[in-house]
Amino acid sequence: MNRYPIWKYVLIAGAILLGALYAAPNYFGEVPALQVTSGKSTVKMTPEMRTKVAGALAQEGIASDSVSYDTSGAYPYVSASFATPDIQFRAKSALEKALNTDPSDPAYVVALNLQADTPRWLQTLHAVPMYLGLDLRGGVHFLMQVDTRAVLNKRIQSIQTSARTILRDKDIRHAGIAREGDTVTITFRDDATRQRAKDILAGQLTGLAFIDAGDLTTVISLKPEALKQTIDDGVQQNINTLSKRVNQLGVAEPVIQQQGADRIVVQLPGMQDVARARSVIGRTATLEIRMVDESITPGTERSAAIPFNEELLTVGRDAPVVVSRDVVLTGDYITSAVAALDDNHRPAVNVELNSEGRRRISEATAGNVGKRMAIVLFEKAGKPEVLSVPRIQQELNGSGFNITGMGSSDNAAELALLLRSGALAAPMDVIEERTIGPALGAENINKGRHSTMYGFAAVAIFMIVYYRIFGVFSVLALAVNLLLLVAILSRMQATLTLPGMAAIALALGMAIDSNVLINERIREELRGGASPQNAIATGFERAWATIIDSNVTTLIVGLALWIFGSGPIRGFAVVHTLGILTSMFSAAFVSRGVVNLWYGRKKKLQSLAIGTVWTPAQK
Repeated sequence: MNRYPIWKYVLIAGAILLGALYAAPNYFGEVPALQVTSGKSTVKMTPEMRTKVAGALAQEGIASDSVSYDTSGAYPYVSASFATPDIQFRAKSALEKALNTDPSDPAYVVALNLQADTPRWLQTLHAVPMYLGLDLRGGVHFLMQVDTRAVLNKRIQSIQTSARTILRDKDIRHAGIAREGDTVTITFRDDATRQRAKDILAGQLTGLAFIDAGDLTTVISLKPEALKQTIDDGVQQNINTLSKRVNQLGVAEPVIQQQGADRIVVQLPGMQDVARARSVIGRTATLEIRMVDESITPGTERSAAIPFNEELLTVGRDAPVVVSRDVVLTGDYITSAVAALDDNHRPAVNVELNSEGRRRISEATAGNVGKRMAIVLFEKAGKPEVLSVPRIQQELNGSGFNITGMGSSDNAAELALLLRSGALAAPMDVIEERTIGPALGAENINKGRHSTMYGFAAVAIFMIVYYRIFGVFSVLALAVNLLLLVAILSRMQATLTLPGMAAIALALGMAIDSNVLINERIREELRGGASPQNAIATGFERAWATIIDSNVTTLIVGLALWIFGSGPIRGFAVVHTLGILTSMFSAAFVSRGVVNLWYGRKKKLQSLAIGTVWTPAQK
């Protein structure tokens, strides 16, 4: 009656083994480490950097516990761990000197960090600890609000300019184009011209609504879905740009995410230099396209005399090159950039421009076919970097152009990303700023750990005293529940925060509640005169329905918080929801398995060690 088949015990044992395996990395602690990341958008981190870092450390006689190349985060990086903080600081100075030939313009960022001290064999199984959130590790938190009005103004201005250019190119006469608020008004002299203009504009400009007003006037506005998409694109472009800026800070596992319609949360665990973080995050990269002076070859005698309106650029993929100081086009006129293949199936970048950008590039290339133009990125004041120097094949008078000669698909994808997110779409204001010191983070970890341990111990003592052997079974199931919960969170690479630790403590309370229901159901059956074996079987069966009802209703609330919540609320909901699932498994499945293993083979079972069973005759 109360016996499990072998496969169920194998399943329980497998779950416990996997839980112990993936929860183990959280107990090995952290060691001092360095994290080497790219300091420039044009410098890529490759696996070869691991060998370069290891060689630089060996040359200085600095012993490292491990040097690895990691691609698990938002950006690839090389990490090196050390035995003591003193060795860590010596290694930082050595790597900065070896990797950056120009200290004022570093190509790589070497940041102090802490690295999980997980054994290599566990890492090969992808068993890694949970990430610690800002409130547990310390760091900087920014809440930034995007000026969506600036995004909308830029789009309306683009519509006004595009409409004027299109009507001029199609030789459609009008009585004036003016902007009124968030709309563009065009006045015509006759209705036939107005209808023709509307058809042409609707065919070339998407997402617009046309409303005919009196006096032969047409009002152009953005459709609601186009308006929302414009704002969303602006916020997303800012997020992409911020991701590139944060990469320079060398922060492991930064959090950059949208909150609401127009806000961005930036969390930098481990970062304590608020001034540096603000300066890097607030910096705007600028893209410029300039014409190349091919009459001057850098490195020759003539290159010593650079004309007044030109300059020599020495940094970048195709540098050195002499370019004009006059800017043909900036990144503000680029609406899209996608990596693709050219007519010869070689990597290229397809760039689309708005109407003003098309006019500018057409004027610049009309008389310069066969010449080269340089695409230059400005990320630091006075530090231009050449991204590409393509040759003009023909006059560019369409909606965009192709950049060929990229060499590889990776180069094309990288340039497309830079062209898309080289600049902030709109200004941002820091409306909230918090700094949490590492000491406070360590204190929070200790408090959370102690609250969980003491809570578990108090519950265990109560259950054993009140339910005796069945209390021991309940404590074992509770321990399995905690083990599985930590293992799942670690496998998901969830970020543990203070609300998450509170959810773990709450999950323990809810899990023991299920065991209390089971034990009391068994007591009721014994009180009603059932045999011990029948009491166990019936008690578990009847308790299961109650456990399902109570946990499913709580699970619904947890899922709602998970789906619709954000920030700490969502972190709490994730742990809370997973805790409910693991508690249901451990209470009904693991607990029943232990009881069956202990009592199931006793044919002449006379009593159960489940505490005092009060009968109606007892007073």
